[in-house]
Amino acid sequence: MQGLLDAPHSRGMTAESAAQSSLYRLMAWLSPSYPVGAFSYSSGIEWAVEAGDIKNAESLRAWLAVTLAEGSGFCDAVLFAHAHRAVSGDDDKSLRAVAELAAALAPSKERHLETTAQGNAFIEATDAAWPCAALSRLKAVWDGPVAYPVAVAVTAAGHGIALEPALAAFLQAVAANLISAGVRLIPLGQTDGQRVLAALETTVTQTAACAPAINLDDIGAAAFRADLAGAHHETQYTRLFRS
Repeated sequence: MQGLLDAPHSRGMTAESAAQSSLYRLMAWLSPSYPVGAFSYSSGIEWAVEAGDIKNAESLRAWLAVTLAEGSGFCDAVLFAHAHRAVSGDDDKSLRAVAELAAALAPSKERHLETTAQGNAFIEATDAAWPCAALSRLKAVWDGPVAYPVAVAVTAAGHGIALEPALAAFLQAVAANLISAGVRLIPLGQTDGQRVLAALETTVTQTAACAPAINLDDIGAAAFRADLAGAHHETQYTRLFRS
């Protein structure tokens, strides 16, 4: 469990207790009960279901595999890694750069709302219950809307939680939330939803492993249908979700 933490977080604690504390915090922050409103967003899945692109567990798995490996999930992972390293390295210039890019990178109005509303809500809740100096640094260097991966990464780094487990946990939570949207929209049974989540384990693991090596200048996505789904959702007549 040593990889869950670094020296600042473990000060005055045993390695085992510090690792347990780090795991506890990640589970709390990325729980469906954390007040960021994640349940109200589908990242365009609602339109994809209406259009017939997603109609069962397998098509949901395939859609999310592309999103996580080549689309917004991958981009969020790259942004997460850079934000985490900027805080860990006391690099305020890089922190501002990644926060600004993350806020500008959303391919549609609703995707921008999705990531910034969750990011700002995450910061508000965390600053009240789990405060750390890194959140104050973020506010000092960037006064614009904060994207969700940046908010979580800054918090994890500020609490001394290492990049690798924090990023993997973040991506798993993103996948689980989108599967939850699919379960409600298709609809699917809860067991099928868990089968999809299990099937995405390798995709999440590989994305978490490769994203930190990508430079911000090289960030980009190739999940065009998912981006179009997010844009089409803005004009969808009947909707359950905000994106």
